[in-house]
Amino acid sequence: MLTQQLREIEEDGLVDRKVYAEVPPRVEYSLTEDGLSLKSILDSLWVWGEQYKRKMKV
Repeated sequence: MLTQQLREIEEDGLVDRKVYAEVPPRVEYSLTEDGLSLKSILDSLWVWGEQYKRKMKV
């Protein structure tokens, strides 16, 4: 499932995929410029999640 989702966002141009010819195989993903443009949105979601998590522990 994770591989499928990573391939989809790669097709959407949000991540780059680099495959290394090693044993065992290694793949690295990095954000493209378009992917990096989502950083402020993802940061806001993270802050919300942390606040929600603290709220739910009470």
